[in-house]
Amino acid sequence: MDARAKFNQFLRQKGLRQTKQRDEIVKLFLRTERHLSTQELFDIVRKKDKDVGYATVARTLKLLAESGLCRMVDFGDGVQRYEHKYGHEHHDHLICTKCGKFVEIYSKKLESLQKELVRRHGYIQEYHKLDIFGICPRCGKKS
Repeated sequence: MDARAKFNQFLRQKGLRQTKQRDEIVKLFLRTERHLSTQELFDIVRKKDKDVGYATVARTLKLLAESGLCRMVDFGDGVQRYEHKYGHEHHDHLICTKCGKFVEIYSKKLESLQKELVRRHGYIQEYHKLDIFGICPRCGKKS
């Protein structure tokens, strides 16, 4: 099932309407392959449709997260961003505390260690995320 169909199914299950504005917001979000704040997505949407309000974009992003199509990420700069989740490989982040640059990372060994720690402590894992905050090489050279 593609992401838009999954979202529409989620709306039906929640008893919510599929609107033209929601559909356009979802389409533009899914087309944009970056971590977007609500404001950034609002700016993109407004270029297509001046009638869409900020609150509609914010509510749609919340619904996208509830549906499992995206997740909220916080890089420690006070801005909540959203990234695609559905149909994308799991990854974690390295985040620079000086410039805000981030790198998506994946390590089979790290994933394996996390699963072992969950098992060893008797947890049932629902999800996880790993964000490592530090200084990127470029900012480190400036210091």
